[in-house]
Amino acid sequence: MANTILFMKISVGRILYGSAMLSRFFLMLTLVFAGEIVFLLPFHTTRFFRPTLLEAYGLSNTQLGDVFAVYGVMAMIAYFPGGALADRFSARSLLTVSMIATAAGGLYMATYPGPVGMAALFGYWGITTILLFWAALIRATREWGGHDEQGKAFGILESGRGLVAALLASGGVILLVLFLPEDMDQLSNEERRTAFRSVIFFYSAVTLATAVLTWTVIPAVKHIGDSSSRLFRNSVAVLARPLVWAQAAVIICAYCGYKAVDNYSLYAVQVLGMNEAEGATLATYIIYLRPVAALAAGLLADRWSAGKMVGTSFGFLLISYGVLAVFLPNDHGLTLIYANILVSVFAVCMLRGVYFALLEENRVPPYLTGAVAGSVSFIGYTPEIFFGPITGRILDANPGPVGHQNYFLFLAVVAALGIAVTAWLIWLQHRSEVSVWPGVRKRVSAMATND
Repeated sequence: MANTILFMKISVGRILYGSAMLSRFFLMLTLVFAGEIVFLLPFHTTRFFRPTLLEAYGLSNTQLGDVFAVYGVMAMIAYFPGGALADRFSARSLLTVSMIATAAGGLYMATYPGPVGMAALFGYWGITTILLFWAALIRATREWGGHDEQGKAFGILESGRGLVAALLASGGVILLVLFLPEDMDQLSNEERRTAFRSVIFFYSAVTLATAVLTWTVIPAVKHIGDSSSRLFRNSVAVLARPLVWAQAAVIICAYCGYKAVDNYSLYAVQVLGMNEAEGATLATYIIYLRPVAALAAGLLADRWSAGKMVGTSFGFLLISYGVLAVFLPNDHGLTLIYANILVSVFAVCMLRGVYFALLEENRVPPYLTGAVAGSVSFIGYTPEIFFGPITGRILDANPGPVGHQNYFLFLAVVAALGIAVTAWLIWLQHRSEVSVWPGVRKRVSAMATND
């Protein structure tokens, strides 16, 4: 009898453990899907189909860069309150509402608004994809990883997002090719618009479907303990920490590298001589490196150091961008170009896989996760404001190969800065003590008492 009871207890324990592991798996899977799909409309349409988008909407590189600047300004405004909301409310509600609102914007995009309408749309997306979404995603991922698996958690997040991005980009390219005529030399703009509209509707439908997934899978957990007013004070108080500024500087340089991927389809058309469909296909193929690079970086970060992984990745970027700034597609140059495109994408995806794992290496207290994530994102994603306008003007100032060479030279300088700020970050980590962070709580409490 005793053996039977013991067997039943062990069996129930195994069932409960298996159920918990399955629930944990589906939670991360949902975060992965949501984390990439919310950005399909504002980013995938411009990253994988840039030549088609520019022609369909009648935009120059400069105009598109200015449209992204509007997105960047609105996103920057949203990061601070978004961080406070993530420390207060359930990720389930925040992510679901964000995705529904983002999907709705696709319906307007499909009407082919002019430059002003596109700027308004991207400004709207700057709010929907950041205010209710970004810090909540970062907090949920950090909680999933616990104390010892931050590299793994963010590596899985970025790796999974990369795989989702590649698969959905492939689906978008298939739709585009299906609707484009076989003779691309005779392509009219109306045919181009019809084909691209199918991609927009596809991305909108996927975003809406994922909103249902987030509502179904993510538990309705509300973070409690601090008042809403104090949470907003936390977001301001953490800016006194040099580690926050150092991590933000790392993200600035890393995100410039990631934004560079947006122009590879245009580079393929204007420098490598491909047509629009071939350029989109190349951009899709290389993004399949993202899941491999991000997961590898995350796992290595847990065994080595996220800071050292970041510095190494910037080193690879400096070399690859330097090569792309010098060589043109002649017999030997073409091989070097393809090799360094692959290296640059791999290094950028390694960076994205680990730069939020720095939260744990920086010893950020859990109660400040949303505040710090919002603050470093507020600063770190400022390339959304300046990168597009700067690089758009670089490309338009010297159309063709010379413009792209100047563009990669600019990126090489940014990568060199990335190495410098990473060294600063590691130096600060060695100087900082865990006891410093509770001082932030005391400071915020004092501010609240004085009100």
